[in-house]
Amino acid sequence: MSTIVCGLSLGGIFWVYGRDLPSHEFLAQYKPPTISRIYSAEGKIIDEFAKERRLFTPANQIPDLIKNAFISAEDKNFYEHPGYDMRGILAALVDAVQSRGKRIRGASTITQQVMKNFLLDRSRRAERKVKEIILATRIERSLTKEQILELYLNEIFLGQNSYGVTAASQTYFNKTLDELAPHEAAFLAALPKAPSDYHPVREKERLLERRNYVLKEMFQNGYLPKRIYEYELTQPIKSVQGRDYTGFRSRLPSRNYFTDEIRRQLSGTFGEEEFFTGGLTVRSTFDPILQQKAALALQRGLQQYDRKQGIWRGTGKKIPFAILSDEAKWQNSLASLNLPRDINLDGQWIPAVILGIENSELRIGIEGIEDTAEGNWIPPTDMTWIKKVFASGKLVDVVGQFSDFVNIGDVVLVRRLNDQDGNFSHWSLRQVSEVQGAFMAMDVNNGRVIAMQGGFSYESSVFNRATQAKRQPGSSFKPFVYASALDSGYSPATVVVDAPIEIDTPQGLWRPKNSNDKFYGPTPLRTGIEMSRNLMTIRLAREVGLDIIAEYAEKFGVYDNMKEFLANSLGSEETTLYRMVAAYAMFANGGERVMPTMVDRIQDRYGKTIFKHDQRICLDCGIDQLSLGDVPTILTNRERVMDRITAYQLTSMMEGVVSRGTARRTVNLAVPTAGKTGTTNEAKDVWFLGFTSNIVAGCYIGHDIPRPLGRGSGGGSMCGPVFNEFMSAVSEIYGGADFIIPQGGKFIKIDRYSGERLPDHADGEHVVAEFFRDGEEPKFGLTFDGGFAMGSNFTLIKPGETVLREIKTTTGETVLVAPKATLGTLSAGGLY
Repeated sequence: MSTIVCGLSLGGIFWVYGRDLPSHEFLAQYKPPTISRIYSAEGKIIDEFAKERRLFTPANQIPDLIKNAFISAEDKNFYEHPGYDMRGILAALVDAVQSRGKRIRGASTITQQVMKNFLLDRSRRAERKVKEIILATRIERSLTKEQILELYLNEIFLGQNSYGVTAASQTYFNKTLDELAPHEAAFLAALPKAPSDYHPVREKERLLERRNYVLKEMFQNGYLPKRIYEYELTQPIKSVQGRDYTGFRSRLPSRNYFTDEIRRQLSGTFGEEEFFTGGLTVRSTFDPILQQKAALALQRGLQQYDRKQGIWRGTGKKIPFAILSDEAKWQNSLASLNLPRDINLDGQWIPAVILGIENSELRIGIEGIEDTAEGNWIPPTDMTWIKKVFASGKLVDVVGQFSDFVNIGDVVLVRRLNDQDGNFSHWSLRQVSEVQGAFMAMDVNNGRVIAMQGGFSYESSVFNRATQAKRQPGSSFKPFVYASALDSGYSPATVVVDAPIEIDTPQGLWRPKNSNDKFYGPTPLRTGIEMSRNLMTIRLAREVGLDIIAEYAEKFGVYDNMKEFLANSLGSEETTLYRMVAAYAMFANGGERVMPTMVDRIQDRYGKTIFKHDQRICLDCGIDQLSLGDVPTILTNRERVMDRITAYQLTSMMEGVVSRGTARRTVNLAVPTAGKTGTTNEAKDVWFLGFTSNIVAGCYIGHDIPRPLGRGSGGGSMCGPVFNEFMSAVSEIYGGADFIIPQGGKFIKIDRYSGERLPDHADGEHVVAEFFRDGEEPKFGLTFDGGFAMGSNFTLIKPGETVLREIKTTTGETVLVAPKATLGTLSAGGLY
């Protein structure tokens, strides 16, 4: 009778708790959160992102050794029980009663643990245990043992943000599952109980004891022969955390602006949850060699400017004086500091601490380098670039002493300097540039971004100035004004007045000026863009119409909604380098829309392609081979954003910027190059954007909080060298050709100073061959002034003339200077 009552009671309990349980059926279609990985264009892993670091592995690909280790550690009767182990439950209950609740141990089977991990909370209440058993019996009827084991071995948390056995194998040993030895499989199987309690370094002995217990269970369950069992017991605990193996991430490049921007863009496209848990395979356009060259080119330009300023800032970090006598302590302290370790400009930059100042030399302790009796030193000659700061704040260009700007315990960055023979000379102080900038390059035909550097150092500042910083483009915006004019019936030979302008605005009288404060009178458009004449651009913008210019800027993607102010024709409205480079690509490719991309293809966790960037059609790609010299025929269905002839005319004019204009001193490639400089008022932002027949690149430099860069700063002088260094390397790889001359036009020689037509045999520095549309007879002799009168109370500079005056300096020297400017200071964007 009591048996019947007991059975009815148990049945009632199971009925009550089994009514409102969550459905277990979704486990059959369960998709565990897995790592999304980014691959380079060469197919190498360059980064990975995950909330839970998991690499899903099907049961049939998990070695039996791994399965047997976990079964021995967690559930030796896994293949026999119906989802719960009654003997284990009773034993745990007896233990709890005898200890009066002090010893509460689990008796959950692997199936129950799956239910707990997926459907229930982790409490140890009896109610949850009953629900666990009910669900376990249900899932055993729905899934096979192998399917249940697959869920368990992929879901289980094993410490170090590793979920599942595959990720844990990589985290602890940097090995694949089939490379693990029995003692390493037992190591992993020892962890589910409490990963933090079995840390391979902090709790090494405890882990060893638990691992040996798992090996013993594997032996007793018949999974290991006695000989192998006894040998595996003798093996020490080794791990990545104990520095016995090289970590997986050490083989990956440091996270950089490129991969982080992919993360930012794809999180917006697919949602952050899907990106971090969806197991996406992202084939990027990343080229490690070109990315490094972009980083070095920008860093070199920023460092050059920073050193000219002569201000020492250091890192702002210190190590307590009390531990400087103990190398192990200061080494550990250095290693724990958040400092940029991703800078390799002319050699790796390494954190160091100042240990002493002796005989005008700095003794330093360097991270990861033994401090010998001879010591590591920085000579006084290394600080000649640093200006002395007086109490008043005044900077004086005189050689001071190290004690004037550093103290013992200061943390600095250093790099090795070698002599002319390549032998080590001495250590040299370095610092991250305060002025920042960005650089980006992409293929003009398909939009593939091949390099992106969003600042001096990603580890120093993750803010990506290529995509996130909105700055005034200055005169680098002028090509869009000229493009709209060329498409509106103007030609490169059209003459526009270059003379003073006064405009009454709500902010006061606006008197824009040219960069050199000079006026050249009637001048052809070509010379206007080559020499970046602001006054001509404003008059041209008035002639064409700001509504037309705004339409062009929006069509090219520079702005979403450009405000129709004359100052915006000089680039006073803010945009990003990313947008500007993409827009310039359309000049280079003949006027076809191209969308920038950092990703070629994305596949989901099952290998299905869910995104492909290049939608062009290759007609010959299915042919086994092509004749020598032939290339595949690519059909494009891209939108045309500007006329081919307009694109070529503009490109030809921008070639003049490089060969004769504002970039002539700093941009000098071996292949045909076109581009445009940009410098805003007071040189708060400086730019250069340029392109060859196949690659477009752009640079901008400025303070994060805009302020003047100082005398002599300009797009040509600061960004030009950055562009030239990178593109010199790129042109060796990608080559370059003459820009394609479109059909439907003809060349006519003109005087580039006056715009007059010249005979076909004309030759000389003043002669330029301009491209005109067929059927269009150029109208020479017309002059456009934009509706502004051309006054007479100013000095007009004729071609080849200069207006200079002779003065004596305070040192008694006689020098020639240009006349002093008398124009207004209202910010108007571009200068030159």
